[in-house]
Amino acid sequence: MRFMATMKELSPAMLERAVHPVAGRDLALVALADPAAKGADGSIVAGARYIAGEDLRSCEFAIAVTDEWCGAGLASRLMQELIRSARARGLKSMEGFILSGNTPMRKLAKRLGFQVTASDEGPGVVRVVLDLVSAQAGGTPGGQGAA
Repeated sequence: MRFMATMKELSPAMLERAVHPVAGRDLALVALADPAAKGADGSIVAGARYIAGEDLRSCEFAIAVTDEWCGAGLASRLMQELIRSARARGLKSMEGFILSGNTPMRKLAKRLGFQVTASDEGPGVVRVVLDLVSAQAGGTPGGQGAA
């Protein structure tokens, strides 16, 4: 669901961008299952990233969590780190596109201070935008009671 549709494989350009973030501009994070935990194998259970726009003023985020790890707080923690890093790099805004039916992610975005707007992708997708400058005044990653 990361790409809002089923994909059998990434295009060469998408694959290149996915595995080679631009240092100092983009950020890619992963969460691993603790290999010391019973039954865990150290595999990637979540990933999050942002890619800065050409203007270096804005970025687009994406996040994916395996079904088994949904509800464990990984998306919240990863989003907070993306927001913190984007601010530290001087980015002014962050946006993302969320499937309309992804209620947990929509609620998280609102809790972190993102504004929800319509998307050019159609009614099945919403666009969320966070003003990284004005939201910073609240002291939390999204500026208001982030969880």
